[in-house]
Amino acid sequence: MRILTLIRQVLDAEESVRVRNGAVELEGSKLVLDTMDEYGVEEALRLREGAADSQDLVEVVAVAVGPARAEDALRTALAMGADRGVHVVTDAALDAIALSAVVANIARQEAAELIFCGGQQADWDSQALGAATAERLQWPQVTWTSHLERKRSMLTGRHEADEGSEAFELELPAVVTTQQGLNEPRYPTLPNIMKSRKKEIRRQALEDFGVAPRVKVLGAEIQVKERLRKILDGKDAADAAAQLVKMLREEAGVIA
Repeated sequence: MRILTLIRQVLDAEESVRVRNGAVELEGSKLVLDTMDEYGVEEALRLREGAADSQDLVEVVAVAVGPARAEDALRTALAMGADRGVHVVTDAALDAIALSAVVANIARQEAAELIFCGGQQADWDSQALGAATAERLQWPQVTWTSHLERKRSMLTGRHEADEGSEAFELELPAVVTTQQGLNEPRYPTLPNIMKSRKKEIRRQALEDFGVAPRVKVLGAEIQVKERLRKILDGKDAADAAAQLVKMLREEAGVIA
């Protein structure tokens, strides 16, 4: 069985976003593996470990689509334990639909049976990738997964719904999107970091897939919110509370 886990390289959450010449400036910033994607890597590794006592061989392949620097994120996934990597090298900014075409093609090349990707991409604020990939492959999908188990060709588990959670069962092949709470991703150990340097990363050009971006990014800007700088006199607690509620309701519009 072969599992693909899609990863993306994004700004560290502690980094300040800077915009220069209409684009987010990444030079000199700390870039990391997207946290949502870490859960997918970890879950793929756990499924492989769970099959260790059987004769079912499981291979975990990390996939990245992006510029040359994205190899650092791939190496992180390999240091966590992924068996090998695939890097589609491109400086083009791909929307979720174009990226799904690349992922689906790699899944066919690799004869994969399971694909993990983050439930929401940190740099896009999008949840479309898993659904678009499943649609291209005509595979079932489960989103916002909080628990997962595999028994032969079946997956069972739970995922988040609007009013709680739902139990599910589906047959492989499938696409699964991950979220916080599914697992606790492991930290790469020093020996595994050293081993990851010798693991295979297959590099391909975006042109090999006949995919071109259909959405052009025209510019970027940082959202700035002006502070009202209103100070409440706290001597009369009841009056201050009433003023606060009034401002939250009428000015901020955050309560009904």
